[in-house]
Amino acid sequence: MKSIQEKQIDAEQKFKEFLDKQNMPYWYINQDIETFSPALKRLQVQRPDFFILIPNFGFILVDVEHNIPLEKYNKFCISEPETFRYNNLQKYFNMQVWYAFSNEKIHYTTWYFIPVGKVLELRKQFLVRDKHYISAPINAFTQIAGSEKITKLFNNENFPQTI
Repeated sequence: MKSIQEKQIDAEQKFKEFLDKQNMPYWYINQDIETFSPALKRLQVQRPDFFILIPNFGFILVDVEHNIPLEKYNKFCISEPETFRYNNLQKYFNMQVWYAFSNEKIHYTTWYFIPVGKVLELRKQFLVRDKHYISAPINAFTQIAGSEKITKLFNNENFPQTI
């Protein structure tokens, strides 16, 4: 049986393969402690896993996680403290941060994406206070199957047009 850390490494590898199939440019961010500056630690930010260039849109930061939804409730558990640190990163860097979840049960054939800003909105309704996590319903995520393009993220639901 694989450890949580091994499953996390698998998820990141499968996400790289997903991006490579789409010929999507990215940087995989080294997670070694010595590559994270003390100044960033003081800003209380979280380091994402990927820096992705979306053609004709720009860059987004993505945290990839091996995450299995709660079967009974059809929800993903998302760390509240981590989400706040990603929100700080968004503010300081003026770049969107997204979560991308998948797991070995579905053979990493579908990715569940959600922007950190949307997770913070869901927090109001779905925070499990004593556990410090947000139980985000699957229908709040944009699902992308292996054959679909990541640009599916950039529809009106995730980016409402303003007049």
